[in-house]
Amino acid sequence: MKNGKGGTGLVREERLQIMLSPGELKAVDNFRFRHRIPSRAAAVRELLRQGIAAVGAVLENTGVKSRDYGVLKAPPLDDAS
Repeated sequence: MKNGKGGTGLVREERLQIMLSPGELKAVDNFRFRHRIPSRAAAVRELLRQGIAAVGAVLENTGVKSRDYGVLKAPPLDDAS
C-alpha cells in the first residue's frame, strides 16, 4: 500500500491521543523494551494488535518491518526465543 510520501509503508491518517497514568506508561515502556519495539507508538499498536487477536478479530498476521507496525499486522517472530 502506498503512503502519502510515495513509499510503501502503512497509511496512517488518523491520530489517537490517549492519556495514561504513570503506571500505565511504565507498563507500555516495559513491554516495549522487553520486546525491543522501536517506539512507544509501535508498542501501543502491538498491544492493540494482541488485544484484538485475543478476541479473535485479527484479519492478517504477516511479518512487517518495525516502521510498519500495525494493529492488524505483526512484526516477524524471532525463532531464536
